[in-house]
Amino acid sequence: MSTLPAGTVTFLFTDIEGSTRLLHELGPARYAEALAEHRRIVREAAAVHGGVEVDTQGDAFFIAFPTPGGAAAAAQAARDGLAGGTIRVRMGLHTGAPTLTGEGYVGEDVHRGARIAALAHGDQILVSPATAALLEAEPLRDLGRHRLKDFDGAIPIYQLGEREFPPLRTPGSVELPAPATPFLGREHELFDAISLVYERDPRVLTIVGPGGTGKTRFSIELARLLGDDADGGTVFVPLAPLRDAEFVLPAVADRLGASTPDPAAIAARIGERRTHVVCDNLEHLLPDAARPLAELVAAVPAMRLFATSREALRIQGEAELDLPPLVRDEAVTLFCERAQAVRPDVTRTDAVVQLCDRLDGLPLALELAAARTKLLAPEALLDRLSDRLDALKGTRDAEERHMTLRATIAWSYDLLDAGEQMLFASLGVFRGGCTLETAELVCDADLDTLASLLDKSLLRRRTGRLGEERYWMLETIREFALERLRESGREDELRRRHAERMLEIALSAHSGDEESVEADPGRALAEREDLRAALDWAEEHDASLGLELAVELQTLWNTAGPKEGFERIERLLDRAGDIPPKLRARALRGLGGTADLAGRDEVAEQLTQESLELYRQLGDDRGVAIAEQMLAVSAWRRQDWNRMRELTEHSLALSEGRFGFIETTNYWLLGQLALNDGDLDRAVELTRRGTEMSRAVGWAWWESGQRHELLMLSLRRGDLDEAEREGLVALEMERAQENRLWALYTLAGLAQVALCRGDLERAGLLWGAAEKEAESLPRWPDERARRIGDLAEEEREPVLAARERGRALDLWDAVELALGDSR
Repeated sequence: MSTLPAGTVTFLFTDIEGSTRLLHELGPARYAEALAEHRRIVREAAAVHGGVEVDTQGDAFFIAFPTPGGAAAAAQAARDGLAGGTIRVRMGLHTGAPTLTGEGYVGEDVHRGARIAALAHGDQILVSPATAALLEAEPLRDLGRHRLKDFDGAIPIYQLGEREFPPLRTPGSVELPAPATPFLGREHELFDAISLVYERDPRVLTIVGPGGTGKTRFSIELARLLGDDADGGTVFVPLAPLRDAEFVLPAVADRLGASTPDPAAIAARIGERRTHVVCDNLEHLLPDAARPLAELVAAVPAMRLFATSREALRIQGEAELDLPPLVRDEAVTLFCERAQAVRPDVTRTDAVVQLCDRLDGLPLALELAAARTKLLAPEALLDRLSDRLDALKGTRDAEERHMTLRATIAWSYDLLDAGEQMLFASLGVFRGGCTLETAELVCDADLDTLASLLDKSLLRRRTGRLGEERYWMLETIREFALERLRESGREDELRRRHAERMLEIALSAHSGDEESVEADPGRALAEREDLRAALDWAEEHDASLGLELAVELQTLWNTAGPKEGFERIERLLDRAGDIPPKLRARALRGLGGTADLAGRDEVAEQLTQESLELYRQLGDDRGVAIAEQMLAVSAWRRQDWNRMRELTEHSLALSEGRFGFIETTNYWLLGQLALNDGDLDRAVELTRRGTEMSRAVGWAWWESGQRHELLMLSLRRGDLDEAEREGLVALEMERAQENRLWALYTLAGLAQVALCRGDLERAGLLWGAAEKEAESLPRWPDERARRIGDLAEEEREPVLAARERGRALDLWDAVELALGDSR
C-alpha cells in the first residue's frame, strides 16, 4: 500500500446507494460485474488526484488525500465516470488532522467523515464545514444544519455542485452485534433471503436450521445488508438467556425504547418508519412466544421481524428460510480462515476437505475444529473425529450451548417431548436416510411426530435418486441420536428391524437374479448406505440374515462394487456356520461372480465349480445353468474354446424357454464362439439377440454390457456410426448404474471410434481417463491390447498430450464429457 498522507488530510468516503436492492435486481453475476467496474472507476479517479486507499469493505471506499481540492476533484471524476452505469454512489468529504498509526487513521475525524457520507443520496457529494472552508473555488450549496449519528449538536452540511436532491437522508440506526470474526460465504443464501424480502415483503422472516448452522451470524449479516431500508432503525434482541415467553415482548420493547411492552406502546414508538427487529434464538420459547409476537406484528405495520429458531413460529404473515450447512468450498474457506488465526500454515488439503465433509459443513463445528488446530494438525483432528461431540470445544467466551457440539444438539433434544425423543433416537439407525414407508415400518413413526422433528430442524428432507422423498440427519446429529438409542436399550431390536427391512427392499428390487422379472437396481443404489449398515450389523449379530441380504444384492455388486461384494460375502459365509444348502450354493456362486469381476480368475472358477456341484446335488436346473454359464466365461478368458462351447451349449439347453436371464447371457457366449470361428455377422446377430432379450425383461446391467459388445463388434466391421451409437447408449446406462468397470471399457471403445474418425483430442482424452481408471485392475495388462486396439501403438503428439489431460479426469467427468460431446 502507498504511504498514507500525514498531518492535515481530507477523507473521501463512498458507499453504493441501495446496494442490496441492486443485488436483487441484477442478480449475483451482473452485480459482481457492475461492482468490479465501480471499483475500477473509483480507484482510477482517486489515483489520478493523489488519493491513497485506506480501506475497502464490500461496496464502500475510504480514501485519504493530502489536499481537499484533490479529494473534491476525485469525487467528481468518480461520479462522472459512474454516470453511464447502474451504480449510484453517495460520497462525503471531511478534512481534519487524525492520528496516523501503523494500522491506519484513528480519531473522531474518521467517524465524522463516514457519518457525513451516510446522509448523502446516490450521486450526491456532501462536504463538512472544515472541507468547505478550503474549497473556495468549488461550487458549494448550503444544505443547512444537520445532526450526525453519535455526535452532539447539529453542524452545517454543504453539497458539492448545484444539482437538486431530496432532503438529506436520515437513516435509522443499525444496532447489531459486531462479531469478532468476518462473515464468510453464504452469498447464495443471502441473495435468496434478500429476494424473498424484496419480492414478498413478509411481516416475519424466520431463519430455521439445526444448531450450529450459523443462523445468528446469518441474521446479523442479512439485517446489516437491509439496514438502508429500515429508516426507523434495526435492533437485535438476544433471546437465548430468557426462560419464559412472557419476557419476549419486554425485551423487544426495551431495545426499541418503548415505554411499556404493550404492542400499542411499541407501535407508538416506531410510528410509520420501517423498523427491523432481529429476535435471535426463539426455539426454546415456542410455542408460547408465537402468539404475543403475532399480536405485536399485527399491531405494528411498520415493523419487520427477523427471527432465528430451530423451528418456525407458525403464525400468519411468516415466511421461512431454511439455512442449510455450508457447501464444501465455503466450509473449507471458513475452516482455513479461522484455523489460520491460531495456526498460520493451515491450507486447503485433502485432509481439510475430508474434515469439513465429516463435520457436515456446520459452521459451529468448523469453528470449534479450527480452534483445535493450535494443538492438532487437520490430519490428526480427522483421526479423532469419532469423538466429535465432545472433542471439539469452543473458546472461553462462547455461549454455554455452543461450547461443544453435544451441548448444541442437546439444547434441541431437551426441547422435545417423550414421543419425539423416542422417534429421534430410532431414526439414528438409518445411515443414509429413509422413506416415510420405511420409517413407519422400522421405527413405528407417525406423521405428526416426523413432521415435528422436521420442523425442529433435527431431521431434514431431500429428494432421492428415484424422485422419492427421503428423511435424513446430519451425521453429527445422527451420532447424538445413536447415543440416545443405545441408552434406551432398544438398539438391537431397531437394528434387526432395519436389517429385515433392507432385505425386503433388496427382494423387491430383484437384485439377486433369482426372479424372471424386471430388476430395479436403482432402488438398491438409493438404499446403498443403509444396505451397508445392515450388513455391518449382521456380520456381528446374525450372519445368516446378512448372507441372505448379500446374495440378494448380486446385481448391485456386479455393477457398483464387485470387490466390496466379494469381501462381504466371504466374511458372512465364514461366520454363518450351518446354513441351508441352497443358500450356500447361492453364496458360493455370488462369491465366484464378484471374484471374476474383481479379476481373481482362479478363485472365481474354484468357487463357481463348488456352487455347481451343490446345485447338481440339489437337482436345481436353474442353478446348474447359471453356474455353467459362469464357468463358460472363465473358459473364454483362458481361450479354452472347446470347454467354453460344451458349457455354453449345456447351459443353453437347460435354460432355453425356462430361465430368460441365463438364456440371454448364453447368446453372448455363442456370439464370442462365432467370432472365434471367423463369422463376424453371426457374432453380431447373436449378441444383438441377447441385447434385445435383456432389454425386454428389464435386465439393464446385462443390456449395457451387450451394447458395449456391439460397439466393439461394429468397430471390427468398420461401422463407426453404429459403434458410437451403441457405445453412448451403453455409457449412459453404466453411469446410471454407477458401473465403473464397464464404463471404463466403453470409454476405451469410444476412444477407438474417435481415433478412427480422426478426432485426436477426443480419442486421447477418453483413452487417458479409461487407462487411468484401469491401472488398478488385476487383469488389465492382459486385456489392454484388446480394449484399446490401435491406440496401443499411437505415438502422435496431439493424442498423447490429450491422453495426459484425460488421465487427470475423474472417470465420471470423462463420461460426462463423452456424453456431452455427443448431444
